[in-house]
Amino acid sequence: MTALAPDRSFGHPAHTEAMTRWRRRSVLIRRLRVILPALIAAIVLGLVGTVVYRSVVGADQAAPEEDAPIRLVNPRFLGRDDQGRSFVITAASAVRAEDDYQRVIMDRPALVLDEDGPSPIRLSAASGVYHEEDGLLKLQGGVRLNDQEAAFETAAATFDTATGVLEGEGLITGAGPLGEITAKSYGVYDKGERMVFKGGVRGRIQPN
Repeated sequence: MTALAPDRSFGHPAHTEAMTRWRRRSVLIRRLRVILPALIAAIVLGLVGTVVYRSVVGADQAAPEEDAPIRLVNPRFLGRDDQGRSFVITAASAVRAEDDYQRVIMDRPALVLDEDGPSPIRLSAASGVYHEEDGLLKLQGGVRLNDQEAAFETAAATFDTATGVLEGEGLITGAGPLGEITAKSYGVYDKGERMVFKGGVRGRIQPN
């Protein structure tokens, strides 16, 4: 029987170095087995937190946008009154009221009535409100009214787009074919052919 020779490599420097490297790899593997799952869990939690945060913040930001009034740039409303005259209502800008979609709040509105007719009427003001449901246009602040023969200034005016009647309560001053006139209220009827002044009417007739 042949005797086995003793393994003299044990304790050899090369063997010791190999064992050291193996132990280091074992320690690294054990650490990675702990660190990697923890890292994956942290990434998953981070993603979930981001989704939840964006959902909450996005909902908070979307709600005001949904409730915000609808803004109109250079709006234009066209139509005809019951006398067949066309009208055009414009403005520099406008917003639809939050509590009433049919109410349009206008900045620097203007109205042209019967533009293609023999004597179109033009109105302009600093602000106004147009009620689409009943067709009323209410103007406020520096209201100017003019046609081919007369020009007037007043504080407020209401134009009914259905009937074509223009009325106002408040001081009105201006000049027409016959001269200057001042009154506390007024109305324009019969396709603009009849203008009625009421309350403290004063005038100065110009001789022909």
